[in-house]
Amino acid sequence: MSVNSSAPLSGPVAVEVKVGEKQKNWSTTPSHIVHHFGTSGLAVAVATAVTHPLDVLKVRLQMQFVGQKGPLNGMGRLFLQILKKEGPKSLYLGLTPALTRSILYGGLRLGLYEPSKYACDWAFGSTNILVKIASGAFAGATATALTNPTEVLKVRLQMNSSMKQSGSIAEMRRLISEEGIRALWKGVGPAMARAAALTASQLATYDESKRILIRWTPLEEGFHLHLISSAVAGTMSTLITAPVDMVKTRLMLQRESRKVGSYKNGFHCAYQVVCTEGPRALYKGGFAVFARLGPQSTITFILCEKLRELAGLNAI
Repeated sequence: MSVNSSAPLSGPVAVEVKVGEKQKNWSTTPSHIVHHFGTSGLAVAVATAVTHPLDVLKVRLQMQFVGQKGPLNGMGRLFLQILKKEGPKSLYLGLTPALTRSILYGGLRLGLYEPSKYACDWAFGSTNILVKIASGAFAGATATALTNPTEVLKVRLQMNSSMKQSGSIAEMRRLISEEGIRALWKGVGPAMARAAALTASQLATYDESKRILIRWTPLEEGFHLHLISSAVAGTMSTLITAPVDMVKTRLMLQRESRKVGSYKNGFHCAYQVVCTEGPRALYKGGFAVFARLGPQSTITFILCEKLRELAGLNAI
């Protein structure tokens, strides 16, 4: 039986064809690469600027009662304490390295996902959920390995309001002179693990949520599809990455934790935290992580999709 090639496709088959066409159309021209990574970095930078105060709160919450158990402050109480003792500007400590990191790390993290997925499609002829997870993990880990110094500077500035007068460059010089250049890559292992888990869960969930919603609901590419998919992605990535994020913060702030001795690595840090502070300590700042990552995911994906549309690129 022959099939009329000119007949229009509809339903799930049409969705699969569209996805396949999008994968095959990935270009390597200079303008496409600039637009591809540029839109990703800009979207993440805007989302970071909006949610940065929540990131400051998250870091402060994660450093409560290091090495001991005790009644933890909630995010609301900590917010009021910072406003009273340090002033509103303290909620934007570390903003400069955070924005620098967002443009570089965000551009690479989101930007490497699509070509990684395309490479897997070319090599294995598949872009299933496992390929999406692997592509996201590779993109996140690679981006973090290259941009870890900006993350170290960011959390150092966020923990110490006295550093805001000296600035990021002065803090970097002080850090290198006192602790050596390797200090800029403190916590890079857990940071890579967190970024791999974050990007794999966030982008794979977003990508797969879009595919399922387009296939089984009346939703099409547009604001409502992007909003729902990004909300699902933000929730999933928070649940998976909160403990790894806490360990990463502790390792980057080793000096703040000297009372319990030096952490040897990420696994040792997690073990020490569970033994001295209890299992729930792995989710210190968990609500702040969700309060930041949820809106950040939504802003990032909605803005990135719009910028890609304006630049003439395919949707993620």
